[in-house]
Amino acid sequence: MLSNLEKFSSLTKALFESQFATFNALASKAVEGGEKAIALNIAAVKAYAEESNVAAKQLFSAKDPQEFFALATTQAKLNGEKTSSYGRHLTEIVSGIKNDFTKAAETQIADSKNRVVALVDEVIKQAPAGSENAMAMLKSAIGNANSGYEQLTKTTKQAVEAIDAQVLKASNQLSQAVKKAA
Repeated sequence: MLSNLEKFSSLTKALFESQFATFNALASKAVEGGEKAIALNIAAVKAYAEESNVAAKQLFSAKDPQEFFALATTQAKLNGEKTSSYGRHLTEIVSGIKNDFTKAAETQIADSKNRVVALVDEVIKQAPAGSENAMAMLKSAIGNANSGYEQLTKTTKQAVEAIDAQVLKASNQLSQAVKKAA
C-alpha cells in the first residue's frame, strides 16, 4: 500500500507542477495580449490626435459651407473605417489569446486525465481481493467526473463560439454602415 501512496504523491506533485507551469504560460500569454492591446490603443490615440489636428485645420480652411460639409463627410467616413480596422485588430488579439488558452487547457486536461486513469488502473491492479466493487465504483466515479467535465468544456466552447459570432456580426454591421455612409 505504501507503493500506492508514493505513486499517488508523485502523481499529485507532477500534476501540480504541470498545472503551475500551465498557469505561468497562460499568465504570460495574458500579459502579452494585454501589451498588444495597450500598444494598439496607444497607436490609435496618437493617430487620432494627429489626424484630428489635420482635419480641424482642413475644416477651418473651408471656403464655403459646401466644402465644409464635404470635408466633414469625408472625415466621418475615414473615422468609421478606422474604427472598423481597430475593431478587427482588437478581435485578432483577443482571438489569439483565446486560442492559446484553449490549447493549453485542452493539453492540461488530457494530461491530467491520462495520469489519473493510469494511477487508478495501477491501484486497481494492486487492490486486495474482495475490493472489486469498491474499485469499480472508483473507476465509475472518475469516468463520470471526466464525462461531466467534457460536457462542461463542450458547452463552454459553444458559448465562446456564439460570442465570437456575435462580435464578428457586429463588426460586419459596423463595416457595412460605414460603406453605406460613404
